[in-house]
Amino acid sequence: MLVTRFEDLEVWIGARYLVKEVYQYTFDKSLNQDFALRDQIRRSVISVMANIAEGFERKSNKEFIQFLRYSVASAAETKSHLYIALDLSYIIQDQFDKSRDQIDVVSRQLKSFIKHLIKTKP
Repeated sequence: MLVTRFEDLEVWIGARYLVKEVYQYTFDKSLNQDFALRDQIRRSVISVMANIAEGFERKSNKEFIQFLRYSVASAAETKSHLYIALDLSYIIQDQFDKSRDQIDVVSRQLKSFIKHLIKTKP
């Protein structure tokens, strides 16, 4: 199936779900009051989703791959920030586990997609 819109990419859909999930608990009172950490978590998780879309619209495999790599890095950054939120008891273990698992899924999808694009150079 030929994908013509970034919204149809499974990895973008997974990243979108992750953004929603993370935003839901960053509104919690304790994390919401740590403005720096809250905003950094939000920026990094949004970056995962946004870089997939931006890279797709570049219409070049080389640039798309680069933006997918940015997404992988932003996913790792988000996970790192979530460890801080967990360690400070801003989020509970279940919230952390759910988000970490979703980050891992999205990261694997991104890496697999990158490998696929490298193999299918135009």
